[in-house]
Amino acid sequence: MNKLIDDMIYYAKVNNIPIIQEEGINFIKDQINLRDIKNILEIGSAIGYSAIMMCLSCNDVSITTIERDIDRYNLACEYIDKFNLDDRIKIYNIDAFDYEDNNKYDLIFIDAAKAQYIKFFEKFKNNLNDNGIIITDNIKFHGMVNHTDEIKNRNTRQLVRKIENYIEFLKDNKEFNTTFFDVGDGIALSIKKSCAN
Repeated sequence: MNKLIDDMIYYAKVNNIPIIQEEGINFIKDQINLRDIKNILEIGSAIGYSAIMMCLSCNDVSITTIERDIDRYNLACEYIDKFNLDDRIKIYNIDAFDYEDNNKYDLIFIDAAKAQYIKFFEKFKNNLNDNGIIITDNIKFHGMVNHTDEIKNRNTRQLVRKIENYIEFLKDNKEFNTTFFDVGDGIALSIKKSCAN
């Protein structure tokens, strides 16, 4: 099992596929256990690493995960099969904006195209259970957030600005209370205000 996990991490590193940092996934696994989370919707599967790690954190967690890139989707399917988690992880090869789902989830994990974070949040917030949480990864984006003046590459600078806009969107959101955690590449945890303590 550990070797398979190491293989996934190595493959992602060599092929420059972004996966959540160890500190970040450990934070999410803690939340799953602390909040008794049973079902999760993940936006952005990549090669399946985070879905598998979340699934392994608790025996009765089930996950629906979405990946639009066909190569990453196929690889994620292979890894899910190798971990014998086909019955607990349902993966769909579809763009998140084309995906329709009437189910409710205890956790929605957003880890897809950073420039679309606000749209993802708005599209899927109604799929959240009353006591559920939305977690977003890459809030610091390699330490570049709040340092846009130092970024030379124009496209990267624009992307970082969109993440900064998302952070402001979360801070100003009337429906959710969001706490920002300096773990991994930065994590935001959002709770519906009626349920926040």
